[in-house]
Amino acid sequence: MTPDRADVHVPVLTDGVVTLRAHHRGDVDGVEEQGSDPVSQRWTTVPVPYSRADAERFVTEVVPEGWSRGGWAFAVEAPDAEGRPRFCGTVELRDEGNRRAEVAYGAHPWARGRGILLRALHLLLEWGFTEQRLRTVIWWANTGNWASRRVAWRLGFSCDGTLERWLPQRGDLLDAWVGVLHVDGARAPRHDWLEPPSLVGEGVALRPLRDEDAARVAEACDDALTARWLDGLPSPYTVQDAHAYLQHTREQHASATGMHWALVEPGSDELVGCISLTSLVPGREAEVGYWLHPRARGRGLMTEACGMVARQSLAGRDVGGLGLHRLTVAAAEGNAGSLRVIEANGFTLVGRERQALRLRDGRPVDALRYDVLADEYAASG
Repeated sequence: MTPDRADVHVPVLTDGVVTLRAHHRGDVDGVEEQGSDPVSQRWTTVPVPYSRADAERFVTEVVPEGWSRGGWAFAVEAPDAEGRPRFCGTVELRDEGNRRAEVAYGAHPWARGRGILLRALHLLLEWGFTEQRLRTVIWWANTGNWASRRVAWRLGFSCDGTLERWLPQRGDLLDAWVGVLHVDGARAPRHDWLEPPSLVGEGVALRPLRDEDAARVAEACDDALTARWLDGLPSPYTVQDAHAYLQHTREQHASATGMHWALVEPGSDELVGCISLTSLVPGREAEVGYWLHPRARGRGLMTEACGMVARQSLAGRDVGGLGLHRLTVAAAEGNAGSLRVIEANGFTLVGRERQALRLRDGRPVDALRYDVLADEYAASG
């Protein structure tokens, strides 16, 4: 099939598996399926509800007219299990002038998780930088669109921060992530994207945090004893606060500045606490932090969890660890529960910061600082 506008010339780009080509009427079914998909509707500006007429208009009018105005949109095609070509989505470069462009992309539900869009975008960017002589491509995504961000990360885009209320969507302005890729960029990740491994001990297991943990996080962080030692927590602590916290943990994973686990008891998937590595400098050091749900205290769960995280953190990369050289941890003087966890795991007291912390009631207290080095932790068995 050919494009619906005869005056539009769309090149064909392929890596031998994925092909970028002009849209044609045979794509209408796939475009309608993609536009009607809840994930597409959540993160893009497609009309809701999305009709077949919308899909036909996109294929026969929007895309061809875009090419005449510097909107270089390609249909993505890849073989299915039987080797038959099928529509997999759309990728586009939108000319911003001065050899700059914005990248946009969306995958058909069938194509997600197969690496098809990543291959398509490598083709698109090579064409843009080479044939259109682009110098810089900008990437935007609504905050929380982790799938889009992960693709951009794999391509070598930066993620330079959040712009509040910037991207329009159906009459609203949503917070946006933004990043860039330059013509001389490596088109490969600029840093690690951390993935907390699942760890299993005798009395506790560690797994990645999930959105479904928000209610339990809110219960734990609204507890009076937790709040006493963690003055920075909102009060009252709501489920909305918990979702913001979970978003923050994902941000640290994506930027390789922290790693966070939920504590669960073996045989159960219910969160009973959280343990984290923050201020993480890959290959060097990180700070340990933790809290427990009130119904999980007094059973040694955090002591065991802290030991598991220390072993994972200080073990070499060649054996699946993080390869850190040093772990640090701090506790308010008088926080007997936290100090028991620290001392039971072989950390050494290295200093006192006078009145460095403040309790929920406003009283300043000293911070006791501890650390442990990889070689001495390994020697301790």
